[in-house]
Amino acid sequence: MKDTYHQRLTAVRQKFEQWQIDALLITSPANRRWLSGFTGSNAMLLLTPHQALLATDSRYYERAQMEAPLFTLVKHERTRQHDRHFFQAVSARPASARRIGIEQKHVTLEQAARWRSLRLGIRWQPLAETIEPLRAIKTAAEIALMQRAAAITDQAMAQFPRLARPGLTEKQLAWELEKVMMAAGADGMAFATSVASGPNSALPHHTTGTRPLQSGDLIIVDMGARLDGYHSDMTRTFYLGGDPPPRFWELYRLVQQAQQTVLQNARPGMTLLEVDALARDLIHGAGHKEHFGHGLGHGVGLDIHEDPFLSPRAPEKATLAVGMNVTIEPGIYIPGWGGIRLEDFAWLTADGWQLLSHTPQEPVIPL
Repeated sequence: MKDTYHQRLTAVRQKFEQWQIDALLITSPANRRWLSGFTGSNAMLLLTPHQALLATDSRYYERAQMEAPLFTLVKHERTRQHDRHFFQAVSARPASARRIGIEQKHVTLEQAARWRSLRLGIRWQPLAETIEPLRAIKTAAEIALMQRAAAITDQAMAQFPRLARPGLTEKQLAWELEKVMMAAGADGMAFATSVASGPNSALPHHTTGTRPLQSGDLIIVDMGARLDGYHSDMTRTFYLGGDPPPRFWELYRLVQQAQQTVLQNARPGMTLLEVDALARDLIHGAGHKEHFGHGLGHGVGLDIHEDPFLSPRAPEKATLAVGMNVTIEPGIYIPGWGGIRLEDFAWLTADGWQLLSHTPQEPVIPL
């Protein structure tokens, strides 16, 4: 792993001239873990052209030395005086770091005000993005971890048709799924497991509640496992009991077609807007423009939602590249009727998409 972290440090330092900075301060948990290997809850990384410093408190001194051997440990107890000593030591060196880049998405107003109040002659340079675009290209080791997390999620999703019965509540089913994932080796959940039944399935981000399942319900199940910091994400839609009505099959197959269109036609070099449009245009053309309001998908890694984002709001010039992994999750949500979403997790290789999630799309749960 040392070679991997060396490469990551080099890649970030090569961005300094473009960002017009002398040093980079990293405070976001996912970015500092990707760059250093440190997994604790409190730390700052300060990277200069020739130094890599990790400042943390006494709870994590030993862990930092074990997990981040390429970084020099700075003992820091989260006080204004410790901040002063930390930044003063860097800014006062002969090759001083006078322009320090900070992550504007992750630095609070309170932190920024505190650092400015030190009056050390440092120019704090807010950066809209720092490490996130580098993290979007996954290594084989990262993909292997997410494959294992996805396999755990597959194992739990495969149990859902056996578990789902009228009278059980959404919360009870979510808990059963989470128990399966933990028993299969997950470190935890990638996010709170969502079970959205009946009219709740029309809510794209429903919060799992106490509604009991009923025969004839549409049920959207969205879940993922976390393993060694990395996440998986998958959604399936089910119909509980009996024969689904024709409208269900019409919309289910439309969502399937939208997902397959992306898997068959999205290629490296396409813009994220073009990839999103592959599914969105199909759903809009079928008369459901108002029923697909969220993005087509997102990257997954140390964060459950990270670059790249397949969305009509994606940057115009942002493109799909080999090594990126994304969810592909078109959906249709009709108030008063219900919703359908299918989400799979895929990695883009030079030979095309490699699916990381494998649960069959078989929606009917007989009673």
